[in-house]
Amino acid sequence: MHPKLKIINEYQDFEKKWEEKSKKSAQSHPLKTLKSLPKMEGIDPSTKKNLRLKAFKYLMKHDQYRLFSKYFLDKPFKYGYKLIRSYFTKQPYLRQDDFFLYGVKSMQEFISLLQDPERTFILGFSYCHKPFECPSGRFTDKCIHDPHHPVCSQCFIGKCCNFTSKANTKLLFIPTVHYIGEKMLEEVHNDPKKKITFLITACELSLEMFKDFGNMLRLQGIGVRLDGRICNTMKAFELSEKGIKPGLTVVLDKTQQKMLELLLERKTQN
Repeated sequence: MHPKLKIINEYQDFEKKWEEKSKKSAQSHPLKTLKSLPKMEGIDPSTKKNLRLKAFKYLMKHDQYRLFSKYFLDKPFKYGYKLIRSYFTKQPYLRQDDFFLYGVKSMQEFISLLQDPERTFILGFSYCHKPFECPSGRFTDKCIHDPHHPVCSQCFIGKCCNFTSKANTKLLFIPTVHYIGEKMLEEVHNDPKKKITFLITACELSLEMFKDFGNMLRLQGIGVRLDGRICNTMKAFELSEKGIKPGLTVVLDKTQQKMLELLLERKTQN
């Protein structure tokens, strides 16, 4: 059997067993879920105004460990030039439904990057996407993704973590926008030759705030838009960054399927 067909068959088997386990866990340990999707704009119109300036001020003001300042001071011309260049780009990403493409021109180009085993793959999930019952705690950068745990076996994050290839892959569970910025800066700054491909979930506001810094670092990857009780104002975003997030966010079913298909593309090359 061709290696790729073998992995596809393994995925189908994984999907079947995971769904069976998830249904059984839901009967014994039902999770709190959204009863219906709220009709919310991705970003409130009042927040969209001067958002780039708001994002820059927020990232600098709340940079507790002075990470951005440290890296800027180390290579001010390199990072400053790239950041300013991004600011003069009207829309520094491509959007296809819930997928925000950074540094790539098409989904096919992203897939070709995924299929490069030499590239470090960063798979990240926003904390607000975790279930309330998460055994690792919701507002943390931890995740046990134990396939035998009754909560993890119902969680899409757990499903992705258990399915994705572990080869040259880093899993991140993101409590703040500074956290993901710190991890990306460390990867790029410490080894400029390292090539990174990322796939992370986040609210639309976070993806907009991240775009220019992503371009500054020449990052290539996809941000997946969350739905549900998202943060679509700066006030809600700031509270969320402090762990005050009473609502749940979700990845829509069709988007979940596409994410798993992308992870399969990575898996076939490892």
